[in-house]
Amino acid sequence: MNLGTEWLVDAEGCSAELLRDIETVRGVCEEVVSALTLRVVGEPVWHQFPQPGGVTGLYLLTESHLACHTFPETGKATFNLYCCRPRPRFDWEAVLQGSLNAKLVTVRTAARGSEATIDQASLESELSTFSAAREVSGR
Repeated sequence: MNLGTEWLVDAEGCSAELLRDIETVRGVCEEVVSALTLRVVGEPVWHQFPQPGGVTGLYLLTESHLACHTFPETGKATFNLYCCRPRPRFDWEAVLQGSLNAKLVTVRTAARGSEATIDQASLESELSTFSAAREVSGR
């Protein structure tokens, strides 16, 4: 039985300042919730770590959960979205480039449940390098 899909998203080369800004990161999560018409249960929980740390956020959803963690010291952010109902593909690359100045975004998806198998059909890895990153490097 298929129990849903999980998205594991890693953003690299992000602005350290933006990764420390709880409102910016909250905005990314709110965009995900809105674009995928997810339903939040209660209030999201956020934690701002002491400088120079980042932020962590967690949304309980009727569909499951959305979590994020930022690491300004390494320029990275991670997102985990698990939905028990089918959802269209979200444009993580464009949103994370626009909101966090990400240079590289990796999106992995995995089917969940007893019938899910780890193979090319259920585990997809997409590596997206933005044209902005190529411009910065001079290529």
